[in-house]
Amino acid sequence: MVFFAILILAVGGLAWIRFAPSDPAVWNVDPMVTADQDLASGVRRRIDAEEGRFVRLNGIILATPRTELLAGGPEAGRATYVTRSLWMGFPDYTTVQQSEDQLEIFARQRFGTSDMGVNRKRVDGWLQALRAAEG
Repeated sequence: MVFFAILILAVGGLAWIRFAPSDPAVWNVDPMVTADQDLASGVRRRIDAEEGRFVRLNGIILATPRTELLAGGPEAGRATYVTRSLWMGFPDYTTVQQSEDQLEIFARQRFGTSDMGVNRKRVDGWLQALRAAEG
């Protein structure tokens, strides 16, 4: 009986992780990036906001598997994306905001205390792809 109770709790917890609602009012907020930072739970980056760069970066982000736009977009000056892990569906949130001549990028996890560098790797990959596309 105890085994089944633990099993039900585990399955319920995994279901919550995968299907918990993502409130744009909580996640689509000013990233407040003042410098590049590697954090235990995410990453912050700043890059020059050259003409059309937000739109190009948006395309790269949306081409990422298991990634969707949660709120906003380049035309709004701020966009927040949700990228889910392959097996467990853990959500990571990335907000991109144009602030004058800079694009501020803040990627962070929702659950846990460490993302094991996943957000840093993802964001740095996007920025590498952006630089390559701009040639």
